[in-house]
Amino acid sequence: MDAWVRFSAQSQARERLCRAAQYACSLLGHALQRHGASPELQKQIRQLEGHLSLGRKLLRLGNSADALESAKRAVHLSDVVLRFCITVSHLNRALYFACDNVLWAGKSGLAPRVDQEKWAQRSFRYYLFSLIMNLSRDAYEIRLLMEQESSACSRRLKGSGGGVPGGSETGGLGGPGTPGGGLPQLALKLRLQVLLLARVLRGHPPLLLDVVRNACDLFIPLDKLGLWRCGPGIVGLCGLVSSILSILTLIYPWLRLKP
Repeated sequence: MDAWVRFSAQSQARERLCRAAQYACSLLGHALQRHGASPELQKQIRQLEGHLSLGRKLLRLGNSADALESAKRAVHLSDVVLRFCITVSHLNRALYFACDNVLWAGKSGLAPRVDQEKWAQRSFRYYLFSLIMNLSRDAYEIRLLMEQESSACSRRLKGSGGGVPGGSETGGLGGPGTPGGGLPQLALKLRLQVLLLARVLRGHPPLLLDVVRNACDLFIPLDKLGLWRCGPGIVGLCGLVSSILSILTLIYPWLRLKP
């Protein structure tokens, strides 16, 4: 198992390069179609995209073992929410890769009786569940960091002898009884939360990259499952951006969100 996990890790860079090329082809094909390129050229781009997709499936053979090992490690995390989100995400990834392997066997001709449409829908369903868990984990970490940052700001204000104008945490724009004070107060609260969110994400690049990557990936299964039709252009662009960010985490390991 360990030997296969090490081998799988070595093929990650090649798979992500193929993924970037595949979605670049999808985006290019959409652009060519919109600009009225020749049908022959469009056909060649679609064929290249299909070959890259099949090649990626070959490189992902056995990735279920890697996902299961990651799930086993996540079970021992001390934080209950992180343990749940990360473990469930890895388990869904393992099921996604297993369905993907069956789909590869069908497309390559090894198992011609495989219902490719059914297995593709299953794989994208597990992929969607995995991404939802990833985004839930990101939201939880953002909330924790925002609370820490807010507490640190409060301590700095108290230490410097300052305070919030009006003696309240909402910016001192008046209480509920103040005429017309409700909407400005709410707007100020919202603005402060957005500024706090921006500060947290700017101070934690791995978390920012993970949020953007998962958000971009989310459009792919939503489109494939028919839950939200985005079109090949949006899917190609989101897949390309996500692939580039994934490659960056391989080149610069400090950008990878841990655990």
